[in-house]
Amino acid sequence: MSGVREFVAGWQRMLAPFMEWIGELKNPATLRADFIAGVTVALVLVPQSMAYAQLAGLPPYIGLYASFVPVMIAALMGSSRQLATGPVAVVSLMTAAALGPMVSSMGLSPQESLATYLGLAALLAILVGLFQMLLGLFRLGVLVDFLSHPVVVGFTNGAAIIIGTSQLSKLFGVTVEKADHHYQTVWWVLVAASQNTHMLTLAMGMLALIVMILLKKFAPKAPNVLLAVVITTLLSWAFGYQSLGGSVVGEVPVGLPGISLPGFDMTTVLNLGAAAVTISLIGFMEAIAIAKAMAAETRQRLDTNQELLGQGLSNVTAGLFGAYPVSGSFSRSAVNMSAGAKTGFSSIVTGSVVAITLLFLTPLLYHLPQATLAAVIIMAVVNLVKIAPIKHAMKVQKHDGVVAIITFGLTLILAPHLEKSIIVGVLLSLGLFLYRSMRPRFAELSIHPDGTFRDAQAHNLPRCDYISVLRFDGSLYFANAGYFETRVLRNVASKPDLRFVILDLEGVNEIDATGEGAIGALCERLGHAGIKVLIARPKRQTMQIFERSGLREQVGAEHFFRTRTDAIEFARDKLAAEGIDDSPLSPVRSTRRTRLEPQTS
Repeated sequence: MSGVREFVAGWQRMLAPFMEWIGELKNPATLRADFIAGVTVALVLVPQSMAYAQLAGLPPYIGLYASFVPVMIAALMGSSRQLATGPVAVVSLMTAAALGPMVSSMGLSPQESLATYLGLAALLAILVGLFQMLLGLFRLGVLVDFLSHPVVVGFTNGAAIIIGTSQLSKLFGVTVEKADHHYQTVWWVLVAASQNTHMLTLAMGMLALIVMILLKKFAPKAPNVLLAVVITTLLSWAFGYQSLGGSVVGEVPVGLPGISLPGFDMTTVLNLGAAAVTISLIGFMEAIAIAKAMAAETRQRLDTNQELLGQGLSNVTAGLFGAYPVSGSFSRSAVNMSAGAKTGFSSIVTGSVVAITLLFLTPLLYHLPQATLAAVIIMAVVNLVKIAPIKHAMKVQKHDGVVAIITFGLTLILAPHLEKSIIVGVLLSLGLFLYRSMRPRFAELSIHPDGTFRDAQAHNLPRCDYISVLRFDGSLYFANAGYFETRVLRNVASKPDLRFVILDLEGVNEIDATGEGAIGALCERLGHAGIKVLIARPKRQTMQIFERSGLREQVGAEHFFRTRTDAIEFARDKLAAEGIDDSPLSPVRSTRRTRLEPQTS
């Protein structure tokens, strides 16, 4: 019966994870805290979502559509109670990078291009959601780990600079053609700005930036984004900003979005496939990073695969409601947390406020300056540019620092083809990992004056002519088995009088058929040369492999030892029987020699 209850509980957690917190809403204090947090996040989300939609190449109101039902679905079906889902800068940029070239190559009229772009954005959201759901259902959340930290850091820094510079044209009030590469477009914008800057537009954007910066510094709890939007919108309306050549948001459709399935064919799906996978992984990386940080602080249970399901369903919903891909937001999740959110109900409140905005408040957004939305985006991504993590990666492992720098550079150079920089970064990370695992640490050990075993070369210790104690730190598999053999044979060749080779396998966690075969071949080859191989400190799982393969019998059960000391004593006894006792290892003594017993499971 206990097994059945666990099975039912597991399915309930997957299909209705909100049941874990919905009962807590009976507490008035929790309900009040969630309501306040939800409204607070909505005050940030409404202007941000409109700005991010434009970053994605979409009309501002699409950002509101993405901030309505998808936000609620993510809260209900995810495992994090405070994660705030919705439009985010990096996913918006990647959406524009994926759809912009595709639509522009079709040669459509402006009206047809917009309709096509909207349909492709919705389809992309559905594909992103389906991929995330598949990962969650098949418990494949570990695939996200292939995006190493250096790759993400390098990409995020590059993407932040691209996002910020992509708003310069709106800030200066100039229009230029988009080039094949982002850096060319930025150059053209700067050239145009040096000649034709619309000063009123620049003043409006700078005013928005100044308001947000000052409020963030002197009144950090105030909704700085909302106040910047309100102030500039009122000024725009009062002074006829649009009639003076300023660009405004314009008419925003009143009402809630309807549900519809975007049209598609297999060719379009295949063309969007790579972008969908990349956005799925990058978007989820952003979501799970902030979710883990909050879970550690609140000590709540976080299920990565359940979060994949929640984010996936949220994206599918976004597509069905005519929006575009969404993800968990660092900034809004932090606002949600600091505002006192206790459960996912805060996101239900946030979605409800967005719905009220769509139903009743859209006329107030008509005079919102485009320059203000550009300032909102620039302000949001400034904090994404972080050099310190790249420096830290370089200190920890130079290879990681190089990967971060290369990914950063390629992101800037290859934009808008952002997925290529990520692919190169991932391949570099995997390649460098494979290279390091092909050349793990290999050392001959000797006795240090303090009585411990140390690397003889590193500590300049005397070595025994008759016994070599060799340590291999790393999994022994097909990619490094040859290196392992070479290093052992090189050590043997340097000692003409060598009689015993002791392989310290304590550092070997995994071994495959090639690695096992390498040890067997060494034992046979050295045996013909009159050198006996002893094996010390193998892990249980390694010993089980030796028993299944027959290597234990081949080498001889008496030649496996629990400690290096026991193996050395065995070798010294054999040497002593031949009248040989001239060894730097002679201080080693063992009161009781212990051989390994069979390790079959």
